[in-house]
Amino acid sequence: MISNQILQNTIEGLKSISRVEFAVMDADGKEVASTTEMGNRNKAAMEFSSSPADSQEIQGYQYFKVYDDQTLEYILVAVGSGEDVYMIGEMAAFQIQNLLVAYKERFDRDNFIKNLLLDNLLLVDIYSRSKKLHIQTDAPRVVMIVESANGKDNNALESARAHFGNNSKDFITAVDENNVIVVRELPENYNNKEIGKTAKSLEAHLIKDGMTEVRIAYGTVIHEIKEVSRSYKEAKMASDVGKIFFDDRTIVAYSALGIGRLIYQLPIPLCKLFIREIFGGKSIEDFDDETLNTINKFFENSLNVSETSRQLFIHRNTLVYRLDKLQKITGLDLRVFEDAITFKIALMVVKYMKYMETMEY
Repeated sequence: MISNQILQNTIEGLKSISRVEFAVMDADGKEVASTTEMGNRNKAAMEFSSSPADSQEIQGYQYFKVYDDQTLEYILVAVGSGEDVYMIGEMAAFQIQNLLVAYKERFDRDNFIKNLLLDNLLLVDIYSRSKKLHIQTDAPRVVMIVESANGKDNNALESARAHFGNNSKDFITAVDENNVIVVRELPENYNNKEIGKTAKSLEAHLIKDGMTEVRIAYGTVIHEIKEVSRSYKEAKMASDVGKIFFDDRTIVAYSALGIGRLIYQLPIPLCKLFIREIFGGKSIEDFDDETLNTINKFFENSLNVSETSRQLFIHRNTLVYRLDKLQKITGLDLRVFEDAITFKIALMVVKYMKYMETMEY
């Protein structure tokens, strides 16, 4: 079904060219779009609908039927009589007929992509439907998930479609009310930097269109259409892991998740056991802000004592004292690489557990 706004825009465009007034009614004779006041055409439209004629002139109005697979979808009304108005009406009905076909094909492709993303299709169905819809099966593609504070509005979806234009090789859809999914076909000579540039360009376009808090995550490149669901799952993981460990990034690639990807897949009971072993029953909340700030800055400076003390505006001996104090509490000396890695992982595990707790409520 074509949206009423599209129908309105179409007949207004036709009117500006032909100088003929139009109205479009549904199969029940209800007006859905019009360029002028037509009066009560409901009775005449219903009589025409039940007649065998595909076109008919009634009281100075030309009526035309528009079908969708032999099912009456719309009745087009053109104001006026004579051969010129009849010919213009035929052309207008043909235009709406083509719009129906185009929107139906887009719906079929959209429905196919949604089922493909959600892994709802058998392998034989994937290839048979791809052939029917004229979709290349062996092109390189990547799946992007776009999330914004406006996600529940349709604006993000339409804005993303406008950004990529009418490229029939790309698919922009939504499988839930929060995210927009982009299945982007890549050129044969693609590189990973170009994917990042595409994501940044899309982000800039969405923000310009009024979207807020835009975040984009994408999976790895796949080369067979049957693997689209894998790239989508990777993009979903990148989106979640990005919120936990890279909340300062607005664009996150699955290939750049590092150890965060491993931690995200750990069961919560195992995480709790690990934290008990590391902190001996203590919690991150037991550390004051000064200690946590010192730890984070020490990691940021790759365990460099001099640079960390300089950035914290404290004496080197003060930093050493803090590190010694932390060692007494946890048994871990952050100046030792192995202990530093263990503590860093523990901080990430705690962050992951907190995120999962919020997801449960």
